Amino acid sequence: MNDFNPGPPDALLLLTTQCPHCPTVLQGLAELVKQGIIGRLEAVNIAAHPDIAAQHRVRSVPWVRLGEFELQGLHSTAELRNWAQRAGSEAGVAEYYADLLKHGQLASVLAAVQKNPQRLSALLLLARDPDTELAIRVGVSAVMEEFADSEALRAQLSALMTLGRHHDPRVRADACHFLALTASPEAVGPLQDLSEDPERSVQDVARDSLKELQEALQR
Repeated sequence: MNDFNPGPPDALLLLTTQCPHCPTVLQGLAELVKQGIIGRLEAVNIAAHPDIAAQHRVRSVPWVRLGEFELQGLHSTAELRNWAQRAGSEAGVAEYYADLLKHGQLASVLAAVQKNPQRLSALLLLARDPDTELAIRVGVSAVMEEFADSEALRAQLSALMTLGRHHDPRVRADACHFLALTASPEAVGPLQDLSEDPERSVQDVARDSLKELQEALQR
């Protein structure tokens, strides 16, 4: 079961007195607290509390943690509202991961999912959308590969089987790869079915994935 919280997220802002953009972000967050979009705001001057910056590995400000989202640099009130309203939903987390992957921040996504492996479900939302950009799809696959042969990925078997029945062959092909990564006997049947897929490209990926899965099961 996913632990998404639909309520207003709390916010932590790290700032310094010399930062030219920090007052704008602070004002925007304070306004969102007044509107009830953010539940609580904590602002920390890291010049006075450098340990807080070290704890969060922050090297530049303004830096905001909004729910489980981490935002760096100048953001308008509208942008902060957008992320705050998405912080408690699976679709919002998926959008956040997509934005990170689009900007080459694979390590940040991987760290976030390692902290909360249930968030693999949000990545599968990106994999399910045929319009997801190639760079983002590659990033999703990279994270899935890091979770190969894990209970966290096996917990997504039902969702992966659903991907294997998607109308778009690119999505079905990705599903083949992810099913093999589970190293689960339950993935054998779906991969056998996909080996007879109407699309030749899916057949090829499914057969290769089935071979990899069978080898993994024999180890």
